[in-house]
Amino acid sequence: MEKAKEFMDLIVWQKGHALVLFVYTITKKLPSEEKFGLSSQIQKASVSITSNIAEGFGRKGEKEKIQFYYMAHGSLTEVMNLSFVLRDTKLITEEEYQQLEDLLINTNRLLLGLIKSIINSKEI
Repeated sequence: MEKAKEFMDLIVWQKGHALVLFVYTITKKLPSEEKFGLSSQIQKASVSITSNIAEGFGRKGEKEKIQFYYMAHGSLTEVMNLSFVLRDTKLITEEEYQQLEDLLINTNRLLLGLIKSIINSKEI
């Protein structure tokens, strides 16, 4: 497997970016009173996932990389929580929730795999 040269080469970043784009798609449909509530919060949290992956990629030390990847994981968990709120308040359809959940699960799996690979490679 070829080593990533840029953060955009990371599959986890690519999946996370697809998640961000989907979040923006579904939040455009939310009621205007949610613009500064759930919409803003889930958008910021989703962007934080890919931003922290990018920042972690740019760090030289493994401990720093992992720290940013864990922050990305925290943001991903926040998006997961907010997705339940959107589903349970019926602000998104069940189909939209399923798409969101799939993106979250895949991104989570890849992110945890990335963290584990760094930990195992260096035995930090």
